[in-house]
Amino acid sequence: MLNRKVLVVDDEPDVLEILAYNLRQEGYEPLLAEEGETALQLAQQHQPAIILLDIMMPGMDGLEVCRRLRKLPETRESYVIFLTARSEEFAELAGFEAGADDFLVKPIRPRALLSRLRALSRRTAPLQKLQFPGIEIVPDEYAVHKRGQTIPLSKKEFELLFTLASKPYKYFSRDLLLDKVWGSDTYVIPRTVDVHIRKLREKIGPEYIETLKGVGYRFVPEPTKEAEE
Repeated sequence: MLNRKVLVVDDEPDVLEILAYNLRQEGYEPLLAEEGETALQLAQQHQPAIILLDIMMPGMDGLEVCRRLRKLPETRESYVIFLTARSEEFAELAGFEAGADDFLVKPIRPRALLSRLRALSRRTAPLQKLQFPGIEIVPDEYAVHKRGQTIPLSKKEFELLFTLASKPYKYFSRDLLLDKVWGSDTYVIPRTVDVHIRKLREKIGPEYIETLKGVGYRFVPEPTKEAEE
């Protein structure tokens, strides 16, 4: 990961100070914001590779900030990690719905955070474009080309689709997808997979991803009918 800029957004100055110190010690370039509008301005100006974003903030909360970040060309591909004291399932699902890639519950342990960032840095192996009749899955763009249209995806949406499409017609269980896409050292609930599958179906069409109840999901490169939810 050549871009070492990390935007940290939190309304608690102590949290910003601690995270900034630890990020600098690891060679990252932290950018700090205590509220949403400043965060959006810094994001557009500096195009950080990673954004650490608190959910519960006064004014514009983290969910709305994330939605806006995903609409900006400068941050559409930034890796967004939510920082929140709320560990309820609905908060996590809301975060992924807004476009987050990952989720950490406060209090944040700097070592755990830096370990997560190092894992991201190791994901450097280039992926090859996958081509099927009428659809291309393009790693360089984090996008799908379908009938002349380019469909951008979030990083996690793309990684999930690429995992499924790398082995067409093979069923993947939720647990296997969680391990392959989110990693074994990350705690996310199984419904996170369902949320991302639904968003993929909305973007590329429901016919490419089939569900077998009690088993999991599979990618169908030449669908003959629309898949059922």
